[in-house]
Amino acid sequence: MLIALGCDHRGLNLKQIIMNLLTEIGHTYKDLGCYYDTTRVDYPDYAQKVAEEVAGGQADFGILVCGSGIGMCMAANKVRGVRAALCHDSFSARKAREHVNANILCLGQDIVGRDLARDVVQTFLCQEFEGGRHADRLKKIQTMEHA
Repeated sequence: MLIALGCDHRGLNLKQIIMNLLTEIGHTYKDLGCYYDTTRVDYPDYAQKVAEEVAGGQADFGILVCGSGIGMCMAANKVRGVRAALCHDSFSARKAREHVNANILCLGQDIVGRDLARDVVQTFLCQEFEGGRHADRLKKIQTMEHA
């Protein structure tokens, strides 16, 4: 799978850990920034880049990291076709994929530690959408996007 990655200055360290994990488990990634230092940047810029890659089909999934994950999640969900989920544990990551077919995982570097983040990412990427009654609900969400 190809994963689009993005972070703001508050998520840089965790993004580096995720990049290493993705390589370790055999996925490729496209790093859309921010890069190399913790100079303040605006999270919506990176959320939009990742969201557009995922919505446009250039990436299979996206992962966004900021301090809390909240801002990235809100910004990414403004792009039509994106279903970004803020997950702080493996249960929420599993449900995000199984029930709402989330295509972007948002994490908060200040909230999840290194080991938990690795587990959340792996859980998110390994789950399949269940379909069924969840597909009907997803169609309602997609109808809202076009309203």
